[in-house]
Amino acid sequence: MALLLACCQRWPGQVRAVHIHHGLQAAAEGFVQHCEHWCERWGVPLQVWRVDARAAPGQSPEEAARTARYRAIAQAVQQHWPDVNDIALAQHADDQVETLLLALSRGAGLPGLSAMPARRQRHGLTFHRPWLEVPSAALRDWLTACQVSWVEDPTNTDVRFTRNRIRRELMPALEACFPTIRHTLARSARHAAQAQELLGELAQLDAQNTGLPPRLQALQQLNPARMANLLRYWLGTLDDPAARPSTAQLDQLVHQVQACTTRGHRIEMRVGGGCVRREGDSLGWYNP
Repeated sequence: MALLLACCQRWPGQVRAVHIHHGLQAAAEGFVQHCEHWCERWGVPLQVWRVDARAAPGQSPEEAARTARYRAIAQAVQQHWPDVNDIALAQHADDQVETLLLALSRGAGLPGLSAMPARRQRHGLTFHRPWLEVPSAALRDWLTACQVSWVEDPTNTDVRFTRNRIRRELMPALEACFPTIRHTLARSARHAAQAQELLGELAQLDAQNTGLPPRLQALQQLNPARMANLLRYWLGTLDDPAARPSTAQLDQLVHQVQACTTRGHRIEMRVGGGCVRREGDSLGWYNP
């Protein structure tokens, strides 16, 4: 609601909205009604898209909902407003800190520690997150001052979800010890994002020599860390969540490439939700 209000004030008459009904809880119908009320009041064209966001076996509920949401947003925009290229998302500083702590708990590398990027290309659109340095309390205070209501997701109080436990139990304890923890962790995420951007540029330079998909002989000229960086970059260009490798899978793939010294050496191993295979003198990724 804060994002919608801010956009309407900044670009009056130019804003369009998409609401995704994830089909995961009964309260979702109330979310739709709330969006319809305020969009009608402010004269904002609204598209409501209903998706099946149930998680597949082995998939986290958050990932399933996120994947379905981004796909639906892109479909709604491309179908109804093909002239639109920029999408604003409302994640704020608290969301960013929670994402970073989740990444730390999983032993993530720089891509995970970068948390959410302020801008990202996806499905042919540019997604912007202008609130990443703004605490949720500031947004709530502003909405209250503007007499604009919002809806609380009832699942936000369910501590069975790790993110909610971080929000309700861990963050108060951390703030008691380190009062500026939200700002300092958000700054750490920015530092990690800058470092990851440099690694991305390095991978692009290496890809000019290896090609994409990468050629084995060119890959083998890179040291293990640089090879892993290039392989992670290549898999990321596939724009398929199933192509995300675990650390163990990436380490094993580097080992396999280093060991591939003969014409008949076979490479076929599970990576993410698919597999990487040797195809002649190059690698290929397949989602069965």
